[in-house]
Amino acid sequence: MRESETPRAEQPVRTVDASSAATSSADHQHRRERELHSLYATARSLTALVDVDTVLASIVRHARDLIGTDVTYLSVFDEGRTALTLRAVDGSLSPAFRSAHVPANTGVGGRVVQTQAAVWVKNYLADDSLVHDADFDRVLRAEGIMALLGVPLRKGQEVFGILYAADRIERPFGIDEVALLSAFADHAAVALQNARLYEESKRALADLRDAYATIERSEHMHDALTRVVLTGGGAGEVAELLAASLGGTVAIYDRDNQLVVNTSAADEQPSFPSKDLASTLEDSRRSGRCVTSTDSAGAHHTIAPILAGDAYLGLVVQSAPSHLFDAEQRALERAGQILALLTLKQNALVEAQERVRGELLADVITSLRPYSAELLARANSRGLPAGRVNAVVIVACEVIQPGALVRQLHTVAGEWPALVGLHQGKATMVLDTQDVNKATAAVHRSLRASLRAPVIVSAAAVQATHQSLQRPFEIASRCIKILRRLGIEDRAVSASQLGVYALAFDPDRGDDLQQFLTETLGPLLDYDAQRNSDLVQTLAAYFNNSTNLTKTSEALHVHLNTLVKRLNRISSVIGPDWQEPPRALPLQLAAQLSMLTRSEGKA
Repeated sequence: MRESETPRAEQPVRTVDASSAATSSADHQHRRERELHSLYATARSLTALVDVDTVLASIVRHARDLIGTDVTYLSVFDEGRTALTLRAVDGSLSPAFRSAHVPANTGVGGRVVQTQAAVWVKNYLADDSLVHDADFDRVLRAEGIMALLGVPLRKGQEVFGILYAADRIERPFGIDEVALLSAFADHAAVALQNARLYEESKRALADLRDAYATIERSEHMHDALTRVVLTGGGAGEVAELLAASLGGTVAIYDRDNQLVVNTSAADEQPSFPSKDLASTLEDSRRSGRCVTSTDSAGAHHTIAPILAGDAYLGLVVQSAPSHLFDAEQRALERAGQILALLTLKQNALVEAQERVRGELLADVITSLRPYSAELLARANSRGLPAGRVNAVVIVACEVIQPGALVRQLHTVAGEWPALVGLHQGKATMVLDTQDVNKATAAVHRSLRASLRAPVIVSAAAVQATHQSLQRPFEIASRCIKILRRLGIEDRAVSASQLGVYALAFDPDRGDDLQQFLTETLGPLLDYDAQRNSDLVQTLAAYFNNSTNLTKTSEALHVHLNTLVKRLNRISSVIGPDWQEPPRALPLQLAAQLSMLTRSEGKA
């Protein structure tokens, strides 16, 4: 404690009568009783379980009543213990004083921390022994404070704050005042810690209640999801349940990451995942658990995979501004398991239906016409008047399996009396249509829009002379092989549209094709066979590149001089006029057909 004044000089002895002494003793006794009563009442009121701000306001108010100073205030350390910030005040006049803060190593507060004891000064601004902060000095000057007493608030051996009593006149603080404020500060420190613990307990209790409510919601949702399975519900019902329970929007995607259902009001949803969430999807698939990612807009996307063993069946995405709790993530994972069960159930049903359709389709294609009454009845039960089938359509796509193509083909086949299924590993449809070319184009257009991938749709008309549909099926199959050999992966075509190329894909005209090739390319074919050369391939590449020497050499990966030598060799074998129009067209066609038939087995 700072000494207040120099020792006072001895004073003359004064005589006091008995009545004055008795009065003085009674006043002192009365003041002590009032202080003790106030301290007891203050301590008792501070034990009430209230929030921290209420406790702080109570501390400074009771301290001011107890000590009788102009101002009392309380400051606590910030998290880094670099400054003391005023948290509560009673009796101040200046608004700036209510938001004051001072560096921790300055002023009376710095001295209290240093000495771990109470410190007072009779004139703060005039005391040069303290480390002053200019900003805080201006605040005190505006408030008019001169005398200042600070006592520590302790938690164990650590000072976490300081309780101040201040007057606007210059004066010392007596020992009784210091002891009384220190005792009060000890009570206040305990009360403040209790208030903090009480707030922490309330937060923990609130968190516990929230967690319990979340668990209850998860249990209710799990029961609801189970009812969806038992009552034959689908992905739409699951998405609505998740959105109602977890909030935000819910989207469900299939194994090809194509949107199945979405609770958002948006008209269109892109294929998932987006580039910034692709790694999150991979983490979720690898772990089998929920993984959350935040996009550039701050939205949280929680992804749960739909898995059946090692088989990936799709995913569920819950999107919301806030993160899901652990219990909610487990609920989302259970929803993924429910969706896996629904998918397996649906797949089993589809596979059973496909087996029935596949068997019927095979019978329709391979059976001799006219069909038996039993086969006609089976076909009619599936909506197909088999006796009127006049086209066979085959669909092929490099990036989508035939089984998935069949599922998509089912969605577009309703426009005609048709039967769809797998035949010899190919997505096939037999139908009754008045215009084969128009039907082929319509199927391609619909599949292209739904698959969002290049697709070949090939059709062959059924002729009255065909004993079965196997021949049109083979013709349509060869169409696809030829288109791929030509580098075409996205086209709708019928056998009639390919014109002279029918020589290459009609299985009944193989002799005609061979005769045409022999008459046109016979010498070159013999030359290549005898010398293991590639003159026919060179001729085809030359025509395919519009007779451009540079492009042809690049396509064949040979030097330009080598190409010129080969072309000269062709001239010597079949004659120098082979590039003239009368010969060039059949040679170009024959060379291309030869390459097509050569690679047909590889298509």
